Amino acid sequence: MLSNIILAIGAWQIVVIVLIILLLFGGRKIPELMRGLGSGIKEFKDASKDEDVKDSKDANARNQVENKN
Repeated sequence: MLSNIILAIGAWQIVVIVLIILLLFGGRKIPELMRGLGSGIKEFKDASKDEDVKDSKDANARNQVENKN
């Protein structure tokens, strides 16, 4: 149901939302908010990559132990 609402948003609704955001935060605050959002996304991606590397190292260690036995 939420996806239907999101797909139903037209160009005028997006313009109204952007104008409301500009009124609430002002033109100077928006780049700062976007920078914070971007750095948060980057940290999340880096953390997920670190977890993938850690998981693969653990799997390799388990395989080496199993191969010795």
